[in-house]
Amino acid sequence: MKRVLRILIPLVLILCAGAYAFLPGAQSLSQQPFAFSKNVAGAYSSMSKNEAMYIRQIIAADSTKSRTIMWQSEAVENGAIVEYRVKGNEQISSAPATNEPFTDDKITTYLHSVTLSNLTANTKYEYRVGYGDKRSEWHDFATAGRGKFKALIFPDSQSNDYRGWASLVQSAGKANPEASFFINMGDLVDNGEDHTQWRAWFDSVQGMIDRIPVAPLLGNHETYDLNWKVRMPTAYLNLFSLPANGSQERKNQYYSYDYDDVHFIVLNTQMGEMEQFQPCLLETQIEWFKNDISKTNKKWKVVLMHKDVLTYAFKNRTDRQAGISDIGQAFMPLFDQYDVDVVLTAHLHTYRNRGHIKNFERDARGPLYILTGVAGNVRYPELWADHSLDVKVAPQPETDNYMTLEVSGNTLKLAAFLPDGKQIDSVEIKK
Repeated sequence: MKRVLRILIPLVLILCAGAYAFLPGAQSLSQQPFAFSKNVAGAYSSMSKNEAMYIRQIIAADSTKSRTIMWQSEAVENGAIVEYRVKGNEQISSAPATNEPFTDDKITTYLHSVTLSNLTANTKYEYRVGYGDKRSEWHDFATAGRGKFKALIFPDSQSNDYRGWASLVQSAGKANPEASFFINMGDLVDNGEDHTQWRAWFDSVQGMIDRIPVAPLLGNHETYDLNWKVRMPTAYLNLFSLPANGSQERKNQYYSYDYDDVHFIVLNTQMGEMEQFQPCLLETQIEWFKNDISKTNKKWKVVLMHKDVLTYAFKNRTDRQAGISDIGQAFMPLFDQYDVDVVLTAHLHTYRNRGHIKNFERDARGPLYILTGVAGNVRYPELWADHSLDVKVAPQPETDNYMTLEVSGNTLKLAAFLPDGKQIDSVEIKK
């Protein structure tokens, strides 16, 4: 009889627990605290690929104490959560994540995002995502605070075949395993509504973006729909949860962040594309820029923008003249005024180091301007004539390239590399 009771009592308890789950107001397992979501063996089940799609880190406003984690899923994940701990420590902290449906290109996924805060500077952590009784593998992340760092910089990655982009990213990551984060300079994809291109982009950066955060820029190709008409950059604005800029209307369009002693300002240069949807982007952004940069006390100031500050003449045509672009006319005087150290641009798919410019002329007292090149397979061989302000041009005809930015003490160093690791340019600023 005792043996029968030992069998029946656990069964009754299980059945009662199952019946309770269907009572009005009862919590599902996925809504209960994570301690009650473990299976009988005390362990979690692994998340499938469709439950933990494109786990990624996004740059936060202050990387010494915060980090944003995102992922996607094909179905609802009630009770979505991020768990994290100091690497080597068993004590786990947790933070609830969003569970928001997102539909674009007739495809619906669920976006999960949380910004971890109150982290300790210069500390190695690990994290995993999950819901209910499911958890992903552990992934690494580290906070800033060492006083020196290296970042990877990738120009336009738009492609019609993302295998080259994937190869470049992975080779750059292997050559620079100490990189703290990476920047993608806009035109991440060729068509902003095409979900297959976004998936190709995310597939390409797996193994990096789950380990170090991305700082993305909005490019003009993010604003194209499937018919190649301009629209709001819906996918980009939802796929990256970026530092707040004080405007809900322009959320995720432009932002700033600090990494050690550098203040990075990311501008949205899609004035023409956005005009029909959100007028006055230029005026609004200029006021934001002035307010943002005037508040920083960081030693270095770096501006990141997709479209370039210069215009280039064509090599074999006469219908375009070299000069300063409209964006350059608007922003370069501000960069002079607020003592910006470096301005990095993209869009033209060519690498050009212009040296230091002030008042639209060569001047060692002005910011260093570099057009960062191309990282995808969309290239314009023999298109651009040299500009009078060019100091260094990539070997012609151009292939893809990437850059590094290193900061240590009084030195900021920028270098450009071909996919095989050959260095094609390098410049230092002392301060």
